[in-house]
Amino acid sequence: MDDQGKTLKYLVAVEKLAEEIINDKREIIMLDKRRNQNREAIRDLSKSSQLKCWVTVGSILVKHNVESTITLLESDQKQLDVDINKLRSNLKVKVNSLRDLEMQPPVPSLMLVPISDKETEGLSRAGLFSCKS
Repeated sequence: MDDQGKTLKYLVAVEKLAEEIINDKREIIMLDKRRNQNREAIRDLSKSSQLKCWVTVGSILVKHNVESTITLLESDQKQLDVDINKLRSNLKVKVNSLRDLEMQPPVPSLMLVPISDKETEGLSRAGLFSCKS
């Protein structure tokens, strides 16, 4: 009975973590679609010569100033970027945790991050890296 209990706890932990990973991926996709829709709306409003536009707030349509609507959409874009990046970084940790539970090695190069501007500057000063724009 003890082995069955351990096996059951193990399977529950693996399934729970796998479900969290799948849900995070779905949420990233949903947020990315919303970000693309915002980007399209910002572009259309920027091209528009109108001073007012209709904006959906929940289930209500409101006539709103175009400039302030663009500002609202841009701030929403920034928040969406933050949320997506946070989910992606947490997803990497969850994937490695799942692989640990499955007794597999971590995914190679999953936790890589780009070098910072200071690191790039230091490498270029040392002659090890050349920045071409």
